[in-house]
Amino acid sequence: MADVTRIMVIDDEPLMRITVQDALVAEGYKVSSADTGEKGLTLLRETQADILITDLRLPDLDGIQVLKEVKMISPEIQVIMMTAYGSIDSAVTAMKEGASDYLTKPFAMDELLLIIKRILRMKRLEEENIFLRKKVEERYGLEGLVGKSPQMLKIYELIETVAQTDTTVLIHGESGTGKEVAANAIHLRSPRKNGPFVKVNCAALPETLLESELFGHERGAFTGATKQRKGRFEMANGGTLFLDEIGDISLAVQVKLLRVLQERQFERVGGNETLSVNVRMICATQRDLKEEIRKGSFREDLYYRLNVVPLPLPSLRERREDILLLADHFINKFSRKMGKEITGLSGEAKNILLKYAFPGNIRELENMLERAVALIKGEIIEAYDLPEEVCGQASSIRDICERIRGTKPLASATSVFEKEYIQSVLEKTKGKKGQAAELLGISRKTLWEKIKELEIEI
Repeated sequence: MADVTRIMVIDDEPLMRITVQDALVAEGYKVSSADTGEKGLTLLRETQADILITDLRLPDLDGIQVLKEVKMISPEIQVIMMTAYGSIDSAVTAMKEGASDYLTKPFAMDELLLIIKRILRMKRLEEENIFLRKKVEERYGLEGLVGKSPQMLKIYELIETVAQTDTTVLIHGESGTGKEVAANAIHLRSPRKNGPFVKVNCAALPETLLESELFGHERGAFTGATKQRKGRFEMANGGTLFLDEIGDISLAVQVKLLRVLQERQFERVGGNETLSVNVRMICATQRDLKEEIRKGSFREDLYYRLNVVPLPLPSLRERREDILLLADHFINKFSRKMGKEITGLSGEAKNILLKYAFPGNIRELENMLERAVALIKGEIIEAYDLPEEVCGQASSIRDICERIRGTKPLASATSVFEKEYIQSVLEKTKGKKGQAAELLGISRKTLWEKIKELEIEI
């Protein structure tokens, strides 16, 4: 936007048009005007404007028509509608079509000036957010990934390197760590970036449907196959195919997948024609595939074909220095989406997030902040705006620390803290050890060892 805000006024009433124009000029705005919709649109195409103030009823065009034309000329132009008292319904319609606000005639000039200032403030904040997002991306992120921790800096470096090749990548990480975002980042940094990025959640489909989803099927291949259908491999030709939860596919599908990796060829379900594809494959899993190999549920030869370049994503517990950076990222994202001006987190809310275990990782943080932004009335997210279970876990830590403060040697205090904290988590999960282990960020085996070692009663 130019240094001087450009405003156009369209109104067929000379007195109203001149009065509004003079008031805006007195405020330092650059103002142009027209007495019909067509004249205003012609002028707008020639000179542009930041804000348009137009009457809803014009001699030649309806104000809604003008609004639609303006949005086609330049979607960034903010439109304020002026309307007579009896046309409020039309003004509401205009708001739904993209108008920023409306005024009911007669109105005080101060009211109009306040609306303009609010629009300019929102526009400035949006521009600042775009600028800051670019800066954060340059300094702390990569194609949607956000973080400045040593672990994430290594991930960025690995993504930049592997993206320039066609090598198969296996992304491993807990649920919610950003595996799909990482896969998309590789695609966007690769020579295939202009090709399709096709994703399949292998865990969401049964074996029969997954095979058809991946490889397509011929008409009559099975009941309900009324016409030929392309599979995801064909759709991804020339681009990248992302297979999420690869550890959940059946052994039968694994055999066909192995062939595609080796030969880049396959047949549709129920078909004889051999099809060739040029696809880069990225796979992801939260399972321990070596353990699945030992159990006989995953092919070892397929594992080595997939795991050419392993990309392990850390849990949020392992990169706590990124929590507040991610929180700011999500608060800005949802504030823009919901048209709010949330400035950030209170000190107490920050402390609670930093102490929380985040079993759901980044996805859990994103969801809780979307909820907070949606429900908040003020400009700062307070501790009480966070979910009860998040605050409860932080409170239990403070309570334990209060009870052992300054009364025991470090080794004893550590044991007391561990015992009480594990007990509180087990109570929270009602004795479910798998869930408790996930919250604690340890394996079930380690949890069992701690229960025995610390003599925790279940």
